[in-house]
Amino acid sequence: MAQLTHEQYDALERAVTDRARIAVWRRGTEYLVIPQRLRIDGGREAIDAMHPTTGHSLTLYIDEVDAIEVVR
Repeated sequence: MAQLTHEQYDALERAVTDRARIAVWRRGTEYLVIPQRLRIDGGREAIDAMHPTTGHSLTLYIDEVDAIEVVR
């Protein structure tokens, strides 16, 4: 998934604002995280996120992601 659709960007931005959990699949692994912000890092779109139970931070690059879904 090199690019997100407008609807996916809207849902992701809403999740950042609402501090809602998202499920991100990358290379066969599912990450359930709370997105903190979206940013550009060296020309790549990145999601800075936090693990909801441990509090560890994680950076996920959108060009490496297979799928993103907001958990409701």
